[in-house]
Amino acid sequence: MSTKCGISIPQTFEQSVVDLELIRKFVVRAETLGYDSLWVQEQMITDTAILEPVALLTYVAGLTSRVRLGTAVLLTVVRNPVELAKTLATIDQLSGGRLVVGVGIGGPTTPHEIFGVPREHRVRRFVEGINVMKALWTQPKASVSGDFWNFTDVPMEPKPAQKPHPPIWFGARTEVALKRAARLGDGWMGPGSSSSAEFVQHMEWIRRLLDEAKRDPATFSISKRVYIAVDDNRDIAERRLRQWFGARYKFPDMAPRVSIFGSHRECVDKLGALVKAGAQHLLLDPVYDHVEQMELLATEVVPAL
Repeated sequence: MSTKCGISIPQTFEQSVVDLELIRKFVVRAETLGYDSLWVQEQMITDTAILEPVALLTYVAGLTSRVRLGTAVLLTVVRNPVELAKTLATIDQLSGGRLVVGVGIGGPTTPHEIFGVPREHRVRRFVEGINVMKALWTQPKASVSGDFWNFTDVPMEPKPAQKPHPPIWFGARTEVALKRAARLGDGWMGPGSSSSAEFVQHMEWIRRLLDEAKRDPATFSISKRVYIAVDDNRDIAERRLRQWFGARYKFPDMAPRVSIFGSHRECVDKLGALVKAGAQHLLLDPVYDHVEQMELLATEVVPAL
């Protein structure tokens, strides 16, 4: 595979019936096919059966040995960063240093109150939480002086296997959020909710913001999540994508706006445009017929990128 491509793990299940055999078969085969990475996403409060991402990655770490494991993204602002730092360091150790920590602040509909976290100052809380995790991962005895967390000489072992810590990729789509990514992150992932045209615009912003932050672009990873369906019958592909977006996001019209679908040639051309725009990594997210789509992507699409 010339362009690095990851793939999303089956995580959402209809009728609340979790298919453990599908997950096992999928991740083992994905590693065999040469995918760069396997990814999970987070949505805690939902009427659709969606597995918790950190626990799922722990299971997947035990089924695989080479493929990287990523979160796209964790809503860290509603999590305790001390506990999360410990959990993620453990996964990095259990996986032999294969973790990529994708983080995001979430949207205005994120139900902070359910998690016992106030909605006020969520940006400040988000940034401080990231700094708490970095301190615990890198300092022998961590000290933090902030608005929400204050502690001195706190030990946490083991540290992550990766040094100084697992790469942190920010999910972001606004200019102010991209500025945070350029300042604090090791990479940026364009969200699946943004279209290809929006990604091109965001690339213009991130290049400028990296320059303003005096960051070396060669050390900053750029990825794009892509909802995708390979099918010569575009009408069937669109119908099934709409069905999934309606169940998952309650917004079926989002499907044709942000997804790439159609013949393998059309998918290659449209993914190639993202690579040309600056994507170094693609997170491919087939939302139905997971194993069949994974095989089609690996044999007919990814090698042509």
